[in-house]
Amino acid sequence: MRTSGDHPLRHAPFRWLVTGTTINLLGSGIAPVALAFAVLDLGGGASQLGLVVGLYALADVGAVLFGGVLGDRLPRTVMMEGSAAAAAVVQGVVALSLIGGWSSIPVLAVLGMVNGCLSALGTPSSSAITQQTVPADLLQRAISWRRIAQNVAMIVGNGVAGLLVVWVGSGWALAFDALTFAVAAAVFTRIDVPPVAAAGTREGLWGDVASGFREVMRHTWLWLLILQALLYHLFYGGAQSVLGPIVVGDGLGRPAWGWALSAMMVGFVAGGLVTLRWRPRHALFVGTCFLALTAAFPLAMAWSDSLAVVLLGAWLHGFGLEIFSVGWDLSIQEQVEPDKLARVYSFDMIGSFIARPIGLVLTGPMAALVGARGWLTVVGAVIVGSVLVALTSGDVRRLERRESLVGDEVLAA
Repeated sequence: MRTSGDHPLRHAPFRWLVTGTTINLLGSGIAPVALAFAVLDLGGGASQLGLVVGLYALADVGAVLFGGVLGDRLPRTVMMEGSAAAAAVVQGVVALSLIGGWSSIPVLAVLGMVNGCLSALGTPSSSAITQQTVPADLLQRAISWRRIAQNVAMIVGNGVAGLLVVWVGSGWALAFDALTFAVAAAVFTRIDVPPVAAAGTREGLWGDVASGFREVMRHTWLWLLILQALLYHLFYGGAQSVLGPIVVGDGLGRPAWGWALSAMMVGFVAGGLVTLRWRPRHALFVGTCFLALTAAFPLAMAWSDSLAVVLLGAWLHGFGLEIFSVGWDLSIQEQVEPDKLARVYSFDMIGSFIARPIGLVLTGPMAALVGARGWLTVVGAVIVGSVLVALTSGDVRRLERRESLVGDEVLAA
């Protein structure tokens, strides 16, 4: 029986899961910077870099449905081990091509697409397996601890990426990323969890996809907030990636943009720490309310020339988004049928990111039409408006954590 002093990290499967994913994300924090400098060193410019990054994102989105289906058909540890091991090989080839001097932008683009597919095949299983590694009443704390560790790994990875590229070059930096994939694959082999029992018969590949879609549509709160995420990424993606460096960099200096992104990451960690202790009954409703804070960053960039205000807006963005993310992840893992969980995560990823490339393309023309600060104001208004629309749903407002329900039943008895 679990004691009151129990902790997610006391459970070996969860420790191995957090260790593997954290190591993996440490390398993933370095890879984008190393890849960008690799493209530039090969004579490429912004267009070539956009092509390499865009093909990776396209492959990631295109393959994620298959990752969800396989994650519900096969042991999720196998999917995680296989995708990480294969990614280690592919990224190792990328690194060798740069170190050996025989690389090219087409080589980076093609191998990037392969890595995007591998990421898509493993990510749904990695998200869905958390509930299998801890008792149900530790699930929220497990999600919080996992996200904190991953956010810290990304902060460290992003922080050392530039230095690593300067010290040893892009090829060796990507070789380090390949090593983290290999180590993560080895760590994932230590995760020992019971298999998820399938409810009913398999319906073939597309039948399983359709079954996952029906599971999404069965929960109003689920499809509604996936649509809200689609709007968020459609508008906010360009605000951060395109307008942020221009508005903040021109107005406050280029270092200020780096500080703003660091403040946002600190907000992520702070939000995660809060969720370790605060477990509201209506976690999804509370998280959705906090999601409105993500409008603070674009609005701060639009309305203020004060570095302090911009940093505060960035911090509030990360803080609010992290509290929502924990409530969102917890709701999915508690409410969705376990044998459909990886497929639901794959639909969540598609809904969240499929519109981002469109937003990146449209941001420049829209900013030219209404002004950069005017478009940032529109982005903030869309974020707040979409949150308010989501909160009109009774399903979003009333959904309760299962632990709360169990506690109420015990008290009633």
